[in-house]
Amino acid sequence: MTERLFDADSHLWSFTARVTACREADGKYEVELDRTAFFPEGGGQCGDRGTLGGVRVLDTVERGGAILHICEAPLPAGSEAAGEVDGALRFRNMQMHSGEHIVSGIVHRLFGYDNVGFHLAEQVTLDFSGELSAEDIARVELLANEAVWANIPVTARYPSPEELAGLEYRSKLDLTENVRIVTIEGVDVCACCAPHVSRTGEIGLIKIVDAMRHRGGMRLAMLAGKAAYLDYKRMCGQAGEVSAMLSAPRDALAAAVRRALGALDETRKQLTDAAFAAARARAEALPPTDGAVCLFESEADPAVLRELVNLAVPKCAAAGVFTPCEGGFRYIIGSARVDLRAAAKTINAALGGRGGGQPTMIQGSCSAPEADIRAFFESFPVG
Repeated sequence: MTERLFDADSHLWSFTARVTACREADGKYEVELDRTAFFPEGGGQCGDRGTLGGVRVLDTVERGGAILHICEAPLPAGSEAAGEVDGALRFRNMQMHSGEHIVSGIVHRLFGYDNVGFHLAEQVTLDFSGELSAEDIARVELLANEAVWANIPVTARYPSPEELAGLEYRSKLDLTENVRIVTIEGVDVCACCAPHVSRTGEIGLIKIVDAMRHRGGMRLAMLAGKAAYLDYKRMCGQAGEVSAMLSAPRDALAAAVRRALGALDETRKQLTDAAFAAARARAEALPPTDGAVCLFESEADPAVLRELVNLAVPKCAAAGVFTPCEGGFRYIIGSARVDLRAAAKTINAALGGRGGGQPTMIQGSCSAPEADIRAFFESFPVG
């Protein structure tokens, strides 16, 4: 049985140990030690990484009660090896995981909801058994940070079965023996196998960054510690860029964005009105003909192009509008005299196209060059 040094000291990064076993598996090596500070994956937290005897430890897992250090090279059984845990990764995970305990404990105390799902990756996701309002979430976040600022001790121990039986604690599993209880006094008591910070002040900051309804309950996404700081730094940088672009102070960005979007909407409306006016002018300028009309337009709003076709149809047997697209042209063809749905097969075969629609209008795309399209419309089958 490997001695779990991380249970006694979560801040232990360096240690020495004896290699008790080493075996090859899928091009990597599973190394067992007589003692280790490497935490194996568990409780929703990833396994530690680092080096062992100068060899990179790519992951740490627990399998059948054995802690396996997944190394990129073998270590001789019986040898002594110096271990170095990636302290930055471990401390980040400790900040995030301890922050999660605080949030989950507060939600449980205030609303009675259970944490039914937890995953720690780039951010922490927490699934709760009931819904929370925006006001509830803001309250939880403030109380969580107040617990951080209070710098409360975080303790971990293995109570006896008799003591455990009378203890109230959070747990996703029905545990009866070798249960490790992590306590943040006044905030949370929870069964957990992972390393945690020694005092809540080490977390620094807790920020809930997203919330959504999930399976009848609530899913929150949160950041804590350095991860929360880096996210805040990134967001401040983004806000600074937007502030410069809009010539607005950062505490007035929402109002500035609303003004900019309003101006953009007005400009779009003016452009659309102008495009419809241009389409009407283009249709009015078309001379009446018993044949078909073929128009080539630069890329435009499909609604504008349909309007152009509808306005042109009374002046001819059929009107087609073509706009460039990758591989050829998109088309809209309209007619009040020709059953276009029936003629679509012939039209597409002639133009290398695909499309269809109603007897009075079809839409699609084609690969024929402009000259071939114009030639086809000059002899368009008007019935």
